[in-house]
Amino acid sequence: MSTNIILCGVGGQGTILASKLIANAAMERGIPVKTAETIGMAQRGGSVFSHVRLGDGIASPLMARGTADLIIAFEPAEAVRQLPYLNPDGCVVVSNRPVVPVSAVTGGPAYDYDGIMTYLRKQVRHLVEVDADEAAADLGSAKCLNVVLLGAAARSGALGLTTEDVSGAVTRLVPARFQELNARAIMYA
Repeated sequence: MSTNIILCGVGGQGTILASKLIANAAMERGIPVKTAETIGMAQRGGSVFSHVRLGDGIASPLMARGTADLIIAFEPAEAVRQLPYLNPDGCVVVSNRPVVPVSAVTGGPAYDYDGIMTYLRKQVRHLVEVDADEAAADLGSAKCLNVVLLGAAARSGALGLTTEDVSGAVTRLVPARFQELNARAIMYA
């Protein structure tokens, strides 16, 4: 049994850390892991995505289109960009907070947030929307959105790991001064 996960967002959202937390949690349980990241123009707000594959018999860290069991999207347009990888019964956990590209405010194509969310709702059978602004207000920080999304993915059942598994990885990988905030973020619902 294997689980194929794509994490996607834009630079600075914590996508890479989230993939490391998943990998660490899986390895702690003895589950084989393969990962690959594409960060491109991440420092300038560009697309970031990671493939994380959990389970036995996985030869490549990259997955084929139509094989992802779960997409964890830190930004709605990035979720749409990765949808061709989702299998028909796959789950998408998505932050509802858009990160509007500079091109959209400097004369390029407009960012159609409502159209993007409507498309996701129509195309994805198992969609979990996370209110990022509400989470940031309730938790007192927007910097833990990555862990909020991991907690939501664990509770959806599609991650193949529990919130306790994710919490253990946070304890092992995140600096002590952020432990309490991230413990609340994992359980945020």
